[in-house]
Amino acid sequence: MGMSVTISVATEQDAEQIFRLQYLCFQSEAALYANYRIAPLVQSLDSVRQELAADCVFVARLGDEVVGSVRGSLTEDGAAAIGKLCVHPRLQGHGIGARLLRAAEAALAEERGAKKFRLFTGHRSEGNLRLYRRVGYETVGTSQGTDGVMMIVLEKQAGEYAATA
Repeated sequence: MGMSVTISVATEQDAEQIFRLQYLCFQSEAALYANYRIAPLVQSLDSVRQELAADCVFVARLGDEVVGSVRGSLTEDGAAAIGKLCVHPRLQGHGIGARLLRAAEAALAEERGAKKFRLFTGHRSEGNLRLYRRVGYETVGTSQGTDGVMMIVLEKQAGEYAATA
């Protein structure tokens, strides 16, 4: 009998698992750009704890194990910045990332009043771009990351979050 992956609000006790999962998941992104100084790989555990306290953070759990995570916060312009979406490599391709995204979008729109969602992904990150476009995000520009990686900026209106599947 297999277990189901559940999506829930992250707790302070999840910080270390999120930190380790993020480090594991973003190795493939770092390899794409030959840059192991990308933000998710150099973030400190204390910084993850601060985000847990201030932001909308959701996790995917398989039993007691955190196997996915996403964070979102409201920006000054009323948009919700969604970031650090990650799913354990052994569970990718099963819709967990889309479920995490949907949970974050719903909370950011309903609880924090977000009018639109914005996220960034590296220009070579084809899998990420496919997921984001499939759930309604559209490219609105590019941005140079602080780590030197060219980022694609994607957005969608908050009213469209219900269509994320």
